[in-house]
Amino acid sequence: MQARAAIADGQGSFSIQTIEVDNKPVWDEVLIQVMAAGICHTDWDSQSWSKPLIMGHEGAGVVVKVGPEVKSLQVGDKVILNWAIPCYQCFQCQEGNQHICEVNSPVTAGNKVSGGHARLEASTLNHTPIERSFSLGTMAEYTLVREAACVKINVDIPFASAAIISCGVMTGYGSVVNAARVKAGSSVVVLGTGGVGLNVIQGARIAGAARIIGIDINPSRLEMAMEYGATHTILASKDDTGLLEAAKKVKELTQRGADYAFECTAIPALGAAPLAMVRNAGMAVQVSGIEQEISIDMNLFEWDKVYINPLYGKARPQIDFPILQELYQKGDLILDQMVTRTYSLDDLNQAFSDMHHGLNAKGVIVF
Repeated sequence: MQARAAIADGQGSFSIQTIEVDNKPVWDEVLIQVMAAGICHTDWDSQSWSKPLIMGHEGAGVVVKVGPEVKSLQVGDKVILNWAIPCYQCFQCQEGNQHICEVNSPVTAGNKVSGGHARLEASTLNHTPIERSFSLGTMAEYTLVREAACVKINVDIPFASAAIISCGVMTGYGSVVNAARVKAGSSVVVLGTGGVGLNVIQGARIAGAARIIGIDINPSRLEMAMEYGATHTILASKDDTGLLEAAKKVKELTQRGADYAFECTAIPALGAAPLAMVRNAGMAVQVSGIEQEISIDMNLFEWDKVYINPLYGKARPQIDFPILQELYQKGDLILDQMVTRTYSLDDLNQAFSDMHHGLNAKGVIVF
């Protein structure tokens, strides 16, 4: 069957083209009509991954067909798509680390395109097989995925809101609850209050943090931070190397430094910045996925500070996604307002521009 899709050329650009999607699922495959696809910086980066691919790794949609081995889904089910696809059998999955599955995870395999044993020939462009970003390719009208990539939607939620759960929301919330295990009554600092940072903030609020301090160079971002649960904000300066001046203000607010600090900027030069924000024996969390080599002044570790670098909020999709849905239904997890603007597939260039200019908490393509 034909589907319009955003195709990255691997050299830094993309185009909207028509692909062919196999409409006969085999084994545990599921054919999904994509209803909404979130937009994030990883999608922008995927244009330069040295090979053509169908873009998009956040999404939600409807099951159209199922393969003969599919057990948990049926036609008509609404689902959220998950890019860290577990096998449930390997060492890490058995340890509860489904987000770093040794068999399926494209990240632990060192390749952000492949993973999940997706059938390459399931999608073709001009009769040539084409890979899907993170084995999903959600920026397409239809996609064929593994059953393990799908989590059923159990609450009344717009597809646009459901779509953003599958990366930015899970990463932010999970970094707080699953990775750092923020304690009630504690103090939290969030460096960077974009889409992921806002979800760290509301994760901290849901966890019961008493003081949540948002730091950003964008005043409008800080206004949003207050709406999601920040109790204090600090407007940082671009000239503040390592955010050391901002760290002084944090210590004024917390007496000795915060209990936890989360880096959500994706700026390599700020990779060590959360260490300057936390008290002795505090915890610094690198959320944004910095992969470049950085230098760290070891004095920042004094004394007994802990620095962790979790992936995807240590997501266990079949456990965490239903929890997030319940928090949304209860009114604790803000999602609808987070979708600042929706776009058509043809407006993807504008969506990327708005993202880079910090105009949206989250932009979403709606099909």
